[in-house]
Amino acid sequence: MTIIVHHLNDSRSQRVLWLLEELEIPYEIKKYQREPTMLAPKALRDVHALGKSPVISDTDNGDRVIAESGAIVEYLIRRYGSPKGKGSPTSEDGQIDDSYWSHFAEGTLMPTFVFKRILTAVPQRVSFLTRPLVSLVTSQILSAFVDPENNRKVEFIGNELSKKAGGWFAGGDKDGGPTAADYQMLFPLEAACGGRVPNVPQSIKDYVAKVHSRPAYKRALEKGGPYAYAKL
Repeated sequence: MTIIVHHLNDSRSQRVLWLLEELEIPYEIKKYQREPTMLAPKALRDVHALGKSPVISDTDNGDRVIAESGAIVEYLIRRYGSPKGKGSPTSEDGQIDDSYWSHFAEGTLMPTFVFKRILTAVPQRVSFLTRPLVSLVTSQILSAFVDPENNRKVEFIGNELSKKAGGWFAGGDKDGGPTAADYQMLFPLEAACGGRVPNVPQSIKDYVAKVHSRPAYKRALEKGGPYAYAKL
């Protein structure tokens, strides 16, 4: 049995490598580098029509191709983790939290993080003559909507994390390890600590540091190659 991870640098696919290392199942990595535009290369379209990463192929399941990191995390835990009791919460409350934070990561948190990245980049991609006006408009959108929204979200997460026994979003699995919620939440929290949001709560910084200290995360980092959020 082999999982093939189509891994794009500085992307959500890093969370998939971390999960695979925690589950201790064999996998291979096919690496792709972003274009100068920061978009994924066209070669990924040969794997999946949308040309996005992460994508995995499961050679033990008819070379099934699965995209979307949330779907990948859910699939790997259900198929390979749950039989060993790894990656799944041990209580009903934990299961509810696991579902909530797994959806929160991409449904609530990441959209405004991505919006900020786009608005920050736009002024550098227009003509010199229009740049001052575009910069004025984008900065007003950021200060009036995007930054306050991101700050509220991060403050909420920090407060919730400070209440979590064991330090995991859904309480951990039977061995006290991370669950789907943690794999999903790590990437945006790494981005927040990397400068996407100012004044990140200490509870979030401690959480990211705890994950980065795990042997499985370190192995994933070594195998995945350079990662912008590896040292925060």
